[in-house]
Amino acid sequence: MKILKNESNIFIIQVQGNMDLFSSNLLKEQVMKMIEQKIERFIIDLKETVTINSAGIGALINISSTAQKLNFHFILVNVNDEIREALEINKLSAYIPIAATLKEAVKLVES
Repeated sequence: MKILKNESNIFIIQVQGNMDLFSSNLLKEQVMKMIEQKIERFIIDLKETVTINSAGIGALINISSTAQKLNFHFILVNVNDEIREALEINKLSAYIPIAATLKEAVKLVES
């Protein structure tokens, strides 16, 4: 997992490999630290993420609901077909915001 910050103070979390129990816990911990620091705008980039399991889906639900409660701006980007299908099967694609490109995600998070 890599964390980058762009010129607009938007944090980009790049998740690599499989989004399983271990990596999902790391992601949740990192996002919760960012939220504690009042980082209100962040993007989770799944470009290098291969698969997701129920723990990964649970982590995204947790992150999304926490961000919504606090009125923070959060979006997923570069979601591959397998992960998109998993989100759609679980009826989460309408609940968790998704952008096709990083440029689009930054624009949405900035607004």
